[in-house]
Amino acid sequence: VLFLLLPIVLYISYHLSGALAKKKPTTHGLKSYPLLGHLPAFLKNRHRFLDWSTELILRSPEQRMGFWFPGMLTGMVTGNPADVEHVLRANFGNYPKGARSISMLHDFLGGGLFNSDGEQWQWQRKNASLEFSTRSLRGFVVDAVQTEVADRLLPLLRRAAAAGEVLDMQDVLERFAFDTICVVSFGHDPCCLADGGALTEGKSGFMHAFGEAQDLIVGRFLEPVAASWKIKRWLNIGTERRLKKAIADVHDFAMDIVRARRESSSSVKSRDDVLSRFAASDEHGDEVLRDIVLSFLIAGRETTSSALTWFFWLVSSRPDVAARIAGEVRTIRASTRTNPGEPFGFDMLRDMSYLHAALTESMRLYPPVPIDSQSCAADDTLPDGTHVGAGWSITYSAYAMGRLAAVWGEDCMEYRPERWLGEDGGFRPESPFRYTVFHAGPRTCLGKEMAYVQMKSIVASVLEEFAVDVVGQDTGAVPEHVLSVTLRMKGGLPVQIRRRVNSNDNV
Repeated sequence: VLFLLLPIVLYISYHLSGALAKKKPTTHGLKSYPLLGHLPAFLKNRHRFLDWSTELILRSPEQRMGFWFPGMLTGMVTGNPADVEHVLRANFGNYPKGARSISMLHDFLGGGLFNSDGEQWQWQRKNASLEFSTRSLRGFVVDAVQTEVADRLLPLLRRAAAAGEVLDMQDVLERFAFDTICVVSFGHDPCCLADGGALTEGKSGFMHAFGEAQDLIVGRFLEPVAASWKIKRWLNIGTERRLKKAIADVHDFAMDIVRARRESSSSVKSRDDVLSRFAASDEHGDEVLRDIVLSFLIAGRETTSSALTWFFWLVSSRPDVAARIAGEVRTIRASTRTNPGEPFGFDMLRDMSYLHAALTESMRLYPPVPIDSQSCAADDTLPDGTHVGAGWSITYSAYAMGRLAAVWGEDCMEYRPERWLGEDGGFRPESPFRYTVFHAGPRTCLGKEMAYVQMKSIVASVLEEFAVDVVGQDTGAVPEHVLSVTLRMKGGLPVQIRRRVNSNDNV
């Protein structure tokens, strides 16, 4: 009987898979297989998903790629600005983070701002937005960054320049960013860069555990079969066992700080860090406070360090850009009558339009968060009439968008800060739906201003005094990247630091 039924089963399966495929997204140049969909291509290219999806988007007239894995996952990755605006603004309510994404991150981030939808997200967003708009928090951020620059970063670079030492600039920047985001979020200094510029042995236990948890979580999103990581977690084996330990270490550390802050509640209102601001209201439990702050940490831990790593790599081959930034810093110094090495105030940083453009252009090509995903709640139609099914994953790729000639012109692969400057030399912003580095719509990054303050403080201070030379890499070759939560450089960025000969030194 089974032998007689086999041809009928195969016939039905073949035609059923064909009918299902017609309802699923397609991609130019990407073959879909009966019963397997795009799974074979995904497995072949999973290790280079960012470049692979970008290649397909660049070849697509619709500037998007579709994919479907039968019984597992269906969705799109888009670089189309019209799609992005539709998802992030016009029909925002239909594109939440979604149950799949939230479930993958819940054991790490709980219900924090980074990992919530609906009312839970709205009240956190509202409260966080109010706090980020205060002058006192802005001043606290500027002071924290300038202290780290003056007491730790510059002494480290001066010693390295004197000794001819090779530094991993990515590691230095990650340590800097983790110190400052912990101070701003927790009021806690992990001293990943020590006073006087010493690199502490290894990294702080908290930084190591946080980084390991973050990297292992990303692995869940690259599993084509959603149940696989759940099975490993249930059996407590492999990466899930390591992840469980890392999360426990992070949560224990964070809870110790939260509880200590509760016990010193009398002085909380006089402190400016994010934790103290939320704890002062007495409206939130310890776990809620922990989740809120961990969301800020994951948003700020590697974003600025990733952006600056790629920036220093780009500028190392563009002495004209470095010289123009140094010239702008000299002009600001003269107009404010401050001396080299003195801290930059907020207004001084705001007036550095060319530096702002140079950083923005760097992030166009190498965005710190290269892709971000939402979930479609109910059947929808994109502006060009393309169907989006309920439950589909919708990912927008800032990395691909920065490489689209249709968006940026035929010179889109050139690093050209001038494209961001108006005729008066002032910075000219683009639509956030074309430049999605800080996201767009209601979920626009609250820390955008804080990120620019940190990045401009570092670059202005470094290039005012030093030249940064990349070593040990082929000229013109783009370093490999590691797709984590952020776009990290594989193997780090080895550099040598040279003091500028004089104030007009261009190299």
